Amino acid sequence: MVSDVTLASVAVRVFGRDGVLLLRKVAAAGVRAGISELRRHASRGEGR
Repeated sequence: MVSDVTLASVAVRVFGRDGVLLLRKVAAAGVRAGISELRRHASRGEGR
């Protein structure tokens, strides 16, 4: 967690608000991809 906070603070200092916005969009895209992957497995009956 500390490394994530450090990375985020460095990104803010280097890239400014645009960099933070880009990182948030990338994170959101990763979450959407993970959810769609879970749904795909669930629809085929591949559960836990």
